[in-house]
Amino acid sequence: MTLSHLDASGRARMVDVGGKPVTARRAVAIGEVRMSQAAFALVLDAAAAKGDVITVAELAGVMAAKRTSELVPLCHPVALDQVEVRVEPVQEWPGVLVTATVCAEARTGVEMEALVAVSTACLTVYDMVKSADRGAWMTGIRVLEKSGGVRGEWSASMPSDPRKEHG
Repeated sequence: MTLSHLDASGRARMVDVGGKPVTARRAVAIGEVRMSQAAFALVLDAAAAKGDVITVAELAGVMAAKRTSELVPLCHPVALDQVEVRVEPVQEWPGVLVTATVCAEARTGVEMEALVAVSTACLTVYDMVKSADRGAWMTGIRVLEKSGGVRGEWSASMPSDPRKEHG
């Protein structure tokens, strides 16, 4: 097995997707932000010092997905058809579960866009709650599923999916 972003001499390169068919692509990624009960209460009440954490984080995730190729050097620019970012409170942790779903008709997948959306939404949550909880942390950022292209459907085979446990 080889890494697709390295040429025969080991130099970094952008993968040539010119010969690939344009297909419907979809990717879902998730991540979590864990925090203290006090910070979580501020998130629920939209009472954090910087405002409505959930709404701001969802918008930040959408905005970031659209700029993925500017942030990750070897990613292709992809015209996205849909980006949905959901930030859902999870009382049991306490914290929030971030889910991003990205869709496009393209020659390359959109899992990087989903991961950038989740990562940025998680960073935004952290930024907005850090004054109430310096110990808040992000965890579990990963691709859950993707479809499209010659490889077709793929889903992570992991012991647990927080969306099924808490949503």
